[in-house]
Amino acid sequence: MSKIKILDHCVLCGKCAENYPNTFKLNPEGPKIEVINENIDEALEASDMCPVSAIKVEE
Repeated sequence: MSKIKILDHCVLCGKCAENYPNTFKLNPEGPKIEVINENIDEALEASDMCPVSAIKVEE
């Protein structure tokens, strides 16, 4: 089970995928952000920069 969740109120700004491409990916077919790697440290940093607080990290 994933410890990193992208919540439904994500606005697809892409900051997480732009800054942490090894952890997040913008899926153009979705459209949605996908977690492609369970890098908790990067996810926590991305969570802090998310403008709508749509990244949840369960530690």
